[in-house]
Amino acid sequence: MKPYTFLLLLFTTFTALAQGTVTITVKDAQTGSALPFATITAQNHTFVTDVDGKVAAEIPVGTITASYTGYASGNITITASQKYYTIKLQPAPEVLQEVLINGNSPAVEIMGRAIRRRPINDPERKLQSFRYNTYEKLVVTANPDSISGQLDSIFEYENAARIFKKVDSTEYNFKKLVSRRHIYQTEKVSEFKFNKEQGLKENVLGSRMAGFKQPLYELVGLRLQSYSVYSDKVILLETKYAGPMGATALADYSYKILDTVKIEGRPAYMIYFKPKYRHKKKLNGILYIDTENYGVAKAVFRVRNIADVTSTHYFSYEDSLKLWFPDRKTLKVVKGNNKEDVKIMGETIKFDAVDAEPGTREKDPSDFIYVYSESANFEKQFNVPVTIRRTAVDVEIKDEAVNRPEEYWNTYRPDSLDTRSFSTYMDLDSIVAKDNWEQRIILGRRIINGYIPLGPVDLDLRQIAKYNNYEGFRLGVGFITNDKVSQIFRINTYGAYGTKDGHFKYSVGAGIRLGRFSNTWIGGSYTDDVKEIGLTSFATDKRMFKIYDPRPINVSTFYGYHSWQGYVETRIIPRTESMWQLTRSSIDPKFSYLFRANGKEYTDFNLVTASVSLQWNPFSYYMQTPNGRVEVEKRYPKFAFQYTQAIRDVAGGDFNFGKLDLRGEFEQKYLNGQKTTALVQTGLALGDVPLTHLYSTSPNNLDKNSVIQRVTFAGKNSFETMYFNEFFSSRYIMAQVKHGLTKFTVLGALKLSPMLVTRAVWGNLDDTNRHLGLPYNTLENGYYESGVEFNEIFKGLGFVAFYRYGPYSLPQFDRNIALKISFVLNLF
Repeated sequence: MKPYTFLLLLFTTFTALAQGTVTITVKDAQTGSALPFATITAQNHTFVTDVDGKVAAEIPVGTITASYTGYASGNITITASQKYYTIKLQPAPEVLQEVLINGNSPAVEIMGRAIRRRPINDPERKLQSFRYNTYEKLVVTANPDSISGQLDSIFEYENAARIFKKVDSTEYNFKKLVSRRHIYQTEKVSEFKFNKEQGLKENVLGSRMAGFKQPLYELVGLRLQSYSVYSDKVILLETKYAGPMGATALADYSYKILDTVKIEGRPAYMIYFKPKYRHKKKLNGILYIDTENYGVAKAVFRVRNIADVTSTHYFSYEDSLKLWFPDRKTLKVVKGNNKEDVKIMGETIKFDAVDAEPGTREKDPSDFIYVYSESANFEKQFNVPVTIRRTAVDVEIKDEAVNRPEEYWNTYRPDSLDTRSFSTYMDLDSIVAKDNWEQRIILGRRIINGYIPLGPVDLDLRQIAKYNNYEGFRLGVGFITNDKVSQIFRINTYGAYGTKDGHFKYSVGAGIRLGRFSNTWIGGSYTDDVKEIGLTSFATDKRMFKIYDPRPINVSTFYGYHSWQGYVETRIIPRTESMWQLTRSSIDPKFSYLFRANGKEYTDFNLVTASVSLQWNPFSYYMQTPNGRVEVEKRYPKFAFQYTQAIRDVAGGDFNFGKLDLRGEFEQKYLNGQKTTALVQTGLALGDVPLTHLYSTSPNNLDKNSVIQRVTFAGKNSFETMYFNEFFSSRYIMAQVKHGLTKFTVLGALKLSPMLVTRAVWGNLDDTNRHLGLPYNTLENGYYESGVEFNEIFKGLGFVAFYRYGPYSLPQFDRNIALKISFVLNLF
């Protein structure tokens, strides 16, 4: 839709309201629930109800008809004396009778043609290039007319007497609030560019978020809807669904022709689609298929589960191209079929199931909240030279985008801000500034990453206090310079002291940034510290801040190292982070150990290693902001690769060996709140590898006699029943599967969210007679454990229970059982 057309429609709507409106509400006759987006036909006019099942418009006196997919149509008569009407429709799925053409059912044939003709109807396949600009506005709001706003008196019974306690003004105050302004509001202007060689990219030209001078970039980059309706997967609220125009659509969906309509004067089939089989990852909706070229002229996608989501795509016909091209989109999110409360845009929404009996619970103000987003495309250009820079990111926010003046927004808005929208900016700007929320969020981000700003340096929170069985309490301090010193140069250092081993550890390093977009740094460091033996870690892993790190608390076997290191870290390869290192280390095992190699026996040794570590997230969605690159949409699978080569007789290196480590992470989220994750990790070490640098596969159990004595904190992906230093491997493969069930209430406020866990590892160790000092076993027969985690039962605390079985189960039954405490700290 063109901007001036949108302005005209708004003007027409406001004029009709000024002339005197009629309010019509469409409801389910059995449940009494509102039917959002129902169609009302009055003479030659068509209206669509809002998220509350209401429409307010100037409707002439006479008979009108309300229709809704899956319901029988209903009629009422509009009179001059009445302003409010309710139409109740009876559910009747059988009314979806297909329109027959020449006595046949052609829906599948039509959809087959439409799918086969995707290459000539999908703009991203047909066109060599295109570009357009988009204005998008999103609000979290409620319809004031849907809220009674009454003052309720609250009574309590004491000694059989009904005693007045207070006046509940919650609903009254909420109606007053949403009558004045929206709950939240954002605006965005973007430029989209596409060419066949480089794909589609969004450049954000302007971004405005109520209350914030600097927008929350994670929200700016959210993909609430798909760009294309022709894709095999359709995105709604960052969740992928099988597309009704996808390659497998005919197997996934059934179709019926409901009607033939005209869009922009061109006839189109109105085709209703629904899943052939019950599946929560499929959609219901309507496709309007052009009867001549079989392109999509309009599409409505709907998901009705935890939230009731309706996504509508509108297209304009470009006659010169014989192509329907995206024109605008709308998205509406209202309450859905769920008995649990959920959060949308930070607001808690209390939901009733859509099939619940009416009046099962008193209405809460949040029942009326909904999310509405609308975007309009303009300044479209087709088959013109388009060059896309920086394809490593999907969205790029210009530096000047967050500082646009009011005149800029007035240029792109289809209409000037209404009173509620204007008040939203005014009120929230004042509220956020008064409570200093923007600075709190900035500080919160730094804390999550492990730092607190202190003038020109950031305090490293990871170094303040730790504990393990070798060092005891490890107390220290660490700093890194921030942008107040320089944006291209940094110095980092830390120092720590172990109260049990009585030794001081430290590190000092510096780096220079070579590229801002790729965030390429080159630097070096010197470190004198200790490290757990047999530890597998990837250099690209994020060092998220934790108040405590549970597993190392129980570790007692370490080696000391003095190392010089040079490194290059960069994101120059698309969708990756990489670390390239050259290190010279002196290794001093802090336990009784002797290693036989090269005809010698070593109790300490030197290593010279070159390594490369690569984290590859091929399906994630990246955004480049003025503050750096953000992974705004984490998608799985993710992969990590690391190779380390030790070199003998160079700079004093004692051994030649190679280590290859691979990891794959998988995750599947479900609309009912459940989640399945999987982890597969493997490692291979070849050559003269000392025990300190072999694999111990993350054990986390103390070698104590009773179950109670072994109760400690649980790790994240560690083997809870495996004892420390029990197994070592030169090659291994580990697999883990976790499935989180829906949270349920046990007693009052006590809620449990069980996580079912199974882990297994297989491994082997070459030349076991070369390693002397520690008794250990190998993993040729496979190690297995399964258990359940109950996390965040009370203030982040929970417990886990695991059982060890299979070839390495122990004769004493209770030695196979591990009970642990879990702790999850949500800072924000």
